[in-house]
Amino acid sequence: MIEAPLVSARGLSKRFVKRPDLAGRIAGHLGADVREETVHAVDGVDLDIGKGEVVGLVGESGCGKSTLGRMIAGLLTPTEGRVLFKGQPREGRTAAEAHAVRLAIQMIFQDPFASLNPRSRVEMVVGEAPLVHGMTTRAGLSGYVDDILRRVGLDPDLKRRYPHQFSGGQRSRIGIARALAVKPEFLVCDEAIAALDVSIQAQIINLFMDLRTEFDLTYLFISHDLGVVQHITDRVVIMYLGRVVEAASTDVLFAGPNHPYAQALLAEVPRISTSKRTFHPIKGEIPSPLDPPPGCHFHPRCPHAFARCRNEVPVLKEIAPGRISACHLNDG
Repeated sequence: MIEAPLVSARGLSKRFVKRPDLAGRIAGHLGADVREETVHAVDGVDLDIGKGEVVGLVGESGCGKSTLGRMIAGLLTPTEGRVLFKGQPREGRTAAEAHAVRLAIQMIFQDPFASLNPRSRVEMVVGEAPLVHGMTTRAGLSGYVDDILRRVGLDPDLKRRYPHQFSGGQRSRIGIARALAVKPEFLVCDEAIAALDVSIQAQIINLFMDLRTEFDLTYLFISHDLGVVQHITDRVVIMYLGRVVEAASTDVLFAGPNHPYAQALLAEVPRISTSKRTFHPIKGEIPSPLDPPPGCHFHPRCPHAFARCRNEVPVLKEIAPGRISACHLNDG
């Protein structure tokens, strides 16, 4: 029997509705054309992540990758679609099963300073959740936290300090320790190294890889840094304006992207062999998720767009074993 993916997304969509404020409602009563604004953050995403995989989720700012990660982590409720854990949806589980799923999927945030309680000492930042969920006792809490801190490369003697007393790299390790403290199986890492210096980034990346082996972890690694994604991931998923446009193993995708957006995105990855080349950003601005273009969302910026692209949404389909892409050019 084929083992189900550890985590799956099925038709996940998320729309944020902004209703008119008081001034807008008054203007509407006076005859102005004032309507609700709907942000189409994620639009019908399907995604499977197998146990032990490191999957990179990349795309320009505003493409919906963080929103997708938060839905998978259970921090946002999908407008449509559902998340499956080990082949079973979150809905319909017993209270004990739902509780176990919540602990099994944890998230590490981009800004550790903002996501750590400034009034709590590190001992409670890391130890509060396992204490509440019965993974340790009050008497055993100190030793439990010491062990977790050592595993992420922090001195347990510092556990009585507050988050502001640590450097950025140390705070990142505290955020990782907090996630690991409840013994998760799956980590959503949302730009987890973006705010760090390059030298510290390398240390944290190596830590992620060591923890993957030590704890048998699975990662969804959300990032805009394609160099990092190429280095640490097994598979890459590329999003554009709320939709997945291509997904393939890392080596295959970087060797030859299929979708025009993926081609443009990967062409700008700095390489030693192209050190004298002039880099050009993708032409045009990413359209507003308030009013996404019809058909293929990328067609206003695509050099290969034709009439069908402007009217018909391309289907995400398999173009080679283990590789999917959503482009009408694949139908020719």
